[in-house]
Amino acid sequence: MPLNNPVYENNPFDPDNPVAYENWKAAKLENYPQNADALIVEVDDPRRLKPSEHEAILERCNKANMAVYIGKTGDDPDRLIPATLGAQFGLRNLDRNMGADDDGITALQVVDDQWRTRYIPYTNRPIHWHTDGYYNSLDQQIHSLLLHCVHPAGEGGENALLDHEIAYIRLRDENPAHIKALMEPDAMTIPANIEKGSVLRPARSGPVFSLSHEGRLHMRYTARNHSIEWKNNSQTHAAIAALENLLMSDDPCIYRLILQPGWGLISNNVLHDRSGFNDNAPHSRLLYRLRYFDRIN
Repeated sequence: MPLNNPVYENNPFDPDNPVAYENWKAAKLENYPQNADALIVEVDDPRRLKPSEHEAILERCNKANMAVYIGKTGDDPDRLIPATLGAQFGLRNLDRNMGADDDGITALQVVDDQWRTRYIPYTNRPIHWHTDGYYNSLDQQIHSLLLHCVHPAGEGGENALLDHEIAYIRLRDENPAHIKALMEPDAMTIPANIEKGSVLRPARSGPVFSLSHEGRLHMRYTARNHSIEWKNNSQTHAAIAALENLLMSDDPCIYRLILQPGWGLISNNVLHDRSGFNDNAPHSRLLYRLRYFDRIN
């Protein structure tokens, strides 16, 4: 989005507006969650939240762009559990991506005999830092993500989480030039996805940081190095190096947790990764993933 767009007027994410930025940053960091436990909200039934439960989840999402709910549904495989919870926060427009089932929900589990074996989310291998849908077209960006756990892995499968607004703060405070480089419209290009000569998805370029039409900060990113092309200049390389250093650091705002049966993560598509894991009989790891074009309301 061009910097002369009206949403930039007095917007803290305008790299050339330090006053608005400092005011926003002070409010953002005030009483910011100090650990993953501060994200947790215990709920009776995710499908029918009580007003106090809804308010508690929304409060955490407004502050940290994410919340973790602990429901009492355990290993109930009902896919309406996360879908109904999401709808209570205005999340209805699902990204019916290639990996999703007919209802738009993706079952994340190890698959041995389907095309999904080409894609890391359907294996037990580690997944590097990313935001979901970074390869989508710019008019089909993923603004929120919901993960619901039916069964955790027998060992491993830990998620790391980082609010993309905190990442923005860390990079801008280190060097505002990092932000300008990552807001360039051709900062990051995802090469075409070609299989057996057929183009499943064309190459797509876009910024890392951008603003939504409402002036909210949005981020698209992947730490993978074989499925991405960065703009070839010193400013972009320096910004990406700074971001990689942040994601490998022990920053106190990087939270780590393993979702348990009946637990879920609702977020405005924050940065996240997943460690490798091993399954133990009789249950293998199963999470439902819901990607939305909506932002949490």
